[in-house]
Amino acid sequence: MKPDVDFATQAESEHTTPYQKKTLFASTVGYALDGMDMMILAVCFNLISVSFNLTKTDLGTLTSVTLLGAVLGGILFGVLADKYGRVKVFSWTILIFSLFTGLCAISPNYECFLIFRFLSGLGLGGEFGIGMTLVSESWPKHKRSRATSIVALGFQVGIILAALTVNFIGEVYGWRWAFAIGVLPALFVAWTRNGLKEPEIWQNLKNQNKNQIAIGKLFKTPRTTATTLGLTIACAVQNFGFYGLMVWMPNMIATELKLPFKNTMFWTISTTIGMSLGILIFGWLCDKFGRRPSYILFLFISAVSIWFYFHQTDMLILIIFGSVIGFFVNGMMGGYGALLAEHYPTDARSSAENIIFNVGRGIAGISQVLIAYLAEIYSTSYALALLSAAYLLSAAAFVFLIPETKGKALE
Repeated sequence: MKPDVDFATQAESEHTTPYQKKTLFASTVGYALDGMDMMILAVCFNLISVSFNLTKTDLGTLTSVTLLGAVLGGILFGVLADKYGRVKVFSWTILIFSLFTGLCAISPNYECFLIFRFLSGLGLGGEFGIGMTLVSESWPKHKRSRATSIVALGFQVGIILAALTVNFIGEVYGWRWAFAIGVLPALFVAWTRNGLKEPEIWQNLKNQNKNQIAIGKLFKTPRTTATTLGLTIACAVQNFGFYGLMVWMPNMIATELKLPFKNTMFWTISTTIGMSLGILIFGWLCDKFGRRPSYILFLFISAVSIWFYFHQTDMLILIIFGSVIGFFVNGMMGGYGALLAEHYPTDARSSAENIIFNVGRGIAGISQVLIAYLAEIYSTSYALALLSAAYLLSAAAFVFLIPETKGKALE
């Protein structure tokens, strides 16, 4: 049966179609809700710690368990999205993380809270790659990176929403009410299911009965295996740096620097503004000059700037240069949706987006325990300064393992 709209043809048009706008909006909002969920946990660290009498290692475990859930959810829902459709499974993931985020609000103890964070992580892990796949498959190749950078921008909006929620609701009524707000994204699912159709490139695959589980295509040849390894390293470093910065910096401000908790909101907003500008500019750079040179440039600047940044103790410097560090460290998120999509065929694309990115998130999650351990022995600032070396490792992956895909048509 022929679809009502020829999406493939319109995808190459210079004009943005209503369908492209819908996929972009749905995916961006979905990732904003993802960001809000993750960062409510981060910004509430201090409040949760007091409530449950937790150590820094306990707090690191909370992040690690959430990201472990994201890895498993990414694998599961990425495969299901290739088999049963992007839109349908996208809705499932939002329902799951909304439900279990809401249940965090009534956790009687640390152990129950840990379980609910793991289960919410399952939904969080599935959401990212499916939304990026939807946009990548519906937008033209010369705008693909810019379109996925707008999706990545959604996470930054979620960070600001989390900071405002915690500071104006969590601080007044308690951290549990901040998590209770997290159940609201479930309402977004109804619009998603009624307002979106599957991309034509996937629908054609289904019509030919070729929508099979195809994880093996991530390792089909030695060249593909090397690319998958390189992309996994890059995603691990991206997540390691992001969560290291956004999860632990507010804690460092409040505990080691002995500054008022309210200052974390100003730091978070400043850093998020820098991240947002970086994401938009990085998406443009990728479409203009290519994926590899853009990543290598940002990775080297990140390595140098992080080492400098985490030796600072003045709050004004931390707030002002938070924008600069955010610009380079998280600006690279603007390219991952397109980058991952372009290396794999349609029957494995959602699997690749979710598995590679979320395995990277899982590795980053394990690293949070390492950061917590080093923070206990030395200091949080010392532990975070070591992030600098990780960015050099990612740059090496782009030099030796990841080929250029600028202008590549999706298969």
